[in-house]
Amino acid sequence: MEPKKGTVVGVTGNMVRVQYTGDVMMNEVGFLKVGDQRLKSEVIRVRGRIAELQVFELTKGIGIGDEIEFSSDLLAVELGPGLLGQIYDGLQNPLPELARRCGFFLQRGVYLDALPAELTFEFTPAAEPGDTVRRASVLGTVPEGIFTHRVMVPFGLRDEYTVEWVAAKGVYSVRDVIAKVKDSRGAVIPLTMIFSWPVKRPIDAFRERLKPAEPLITRVRIVDTLFPVARGGTYCIPGPFGAGKTVLQQITSRHAEVDVVVITACGERAGEVVETLREFPEITDPRTGKSLMERTVIICNTSSMPVAARDASVYTGVTIAEYYRQMGLNVLLLADSTSRWAQAMREMSGRLEEIPGEEAFPAYLESVIASFYERAGVVRLYDGGTGSVTIGGTVSPAGGNFEEPVTQSTLKVVGAFHGLSRERSDARRYPAINPLESWSKYRGPVAPRKVEAVKDILVRGNDVLQMMKVVGEEGTSLDDYMIYLKSEFFDAVYLQQNAFDPVDAATGAERQRRVFDVLLAVLLTDYEVADKEKARGLMNQLRQTFLDWNGREWNSKEFAAEEENILGRVRAASRDPAGTVEAKIKKLEG
Repeated sequence: MEPKKGTVVGVTGNMVRVQYTGDVMMNEVGFLKVGDQRLKSEVIRVRGRIAELQVFELTKGIGIGDEIEFSSDLLAVELGPGLLGQIYDGLQNPLPELARRCGFFLQRGVYLDALPAELTFEFTPAAEPGDTVRRASVLGTVPEGIFTHRVMVPFGLRDEYTVEWVAAKGVYSVRDVIAKVKDSRGAVIPLTMIFSWPVKRPIDAFRERLKPAEPLITRVRIVDTLFPVARGGTYCIPGPFGAGKTVLQQITSRHAEVDVVVITACGERAGEVVETLREFPEITDPRTGKSLMERTVIICNTSSMPVAARDASVYTGVTIAEYYRQMGLNVLLLADSTSRWAQAMREMSGRLEEIPGEEAFPAYLESVIASFYERAGVVRLYDGGTGSVTIGGTVSPAGGNFEEPVTQSTLKVVGAFHGLSRERSDARRYPAINPLESWSKYRGPVAPRKVEAVKDILVRGNDVLQMMKVVGEEGTSLDDYMIYLKSEFFDAVYLQQNAFDPVDAATGAERQRRVFDVLLAVLLTDYEVADKEKARGLMNQLRQTFLDWNGREWNSKEFAAEEENILGRVRAASRDPAGTVEAKIKKLEG
């Protein structure tokens, strides 16, 4: 078949206009010939015989009349065993191998196999000749880290097939033929351990989509208790620069109760990305005791890389996440930062001369963001098992302005909002999630009525604080001042966590429920205090005791003793009749 070709008729930044012959489709990959280099590009608009393509490389040296060759393939990634532990760019080039070949300065036009032929695995067949299979059916398994990787029928094969031959148990390359299947017309199709899938098409090889209902425990107290995330749900973390978005993502990826973590750094500053790349191999996975990288995939496109690659990196990451979901695993995808992805869309929209929307972002910004987050979810697979993809994206609004278009478009589609605050960050209150602005539509491990009771104290405490800024402490009543002290107590002992403390850094769901009940006992008690100084002294003592309790090992003797110490102090200072506070807590459990 004659290859489809075209000729460059215009260049605008990283976008080229090409006059082509034959048929060209949206998202098709083309290769621009510049000297002895072939630069990868993607069709983003077709008008008559003119196709407009975004180039994933620097466009220096491209001129009118240069030739382009279309591949007839959509922008796709390779899926198969060996993805875990890898660091890719947005086009799925392995960056360590690129660095080894090209040195510190990566050359354009160099594209490597994501899963090289020398990669081998021990294959164990699961299908037999004569079996009827379809897409996503398991042909065999290979070990990949702590998981059993399913070698599946490619998702693009939509017919029913008969297994003609399956390789015997043994060690094979990822590109060796391990099975042959016959379609309904009698054609025999050879299959390897790997296959390709278009990144902008969601993987739909499952029986049904389920509603996310089970909480995803991140072991970050403010998230799990006050603003929970559902397994298979979506959430966003907007906040100003330096408020702790990247650190919060790293803590979540380390402690969240998921199987696989996919991190997409789309447009982040190179310094932050390098820090992530250096730290992750050194982080010990609490689940396995090995390196966290063994169940992590990093897709890396820094702000210094070509803008168009940011768009590819987001879709590459979510496609890999969906692939591991097909194995019945729970996957967490962290995108950092979707603002810079949106900025890339704005840049391309301007070059396409489209009618701009608010702040010059494209008018379709909201629908593109929605289509990305919609790829999260819990699914029931063909074999009856379930898998999930949870998507968490950070947003970097200029000046921390949550009214800007990217943040507002994201808030319309996500299920939880963890808004970071510059004031809390400056006050060293980490995680710097603002408890008065954040929200969640999901249910967490603690009863919702208990959570609402504490949120009410936080709101009332903030109201008293604002009043005190005007009238001073002396102009505040003792009852109002006690509400303020209780809200500050809760903030200090529960909303803030010490990431350097091996115990306090991660709090499981069972411990959160137990500690929260003790907190309610402290917050709902009416104390016998004579003046504000006595009230401040009492709450400071309780706060220090509680902070010590946070550092005790769960269910240890020291943990139980510290708990009894706290409750004893509360009972000693209470003016409530016996059983009153317990009754209040019991009522909130309904």
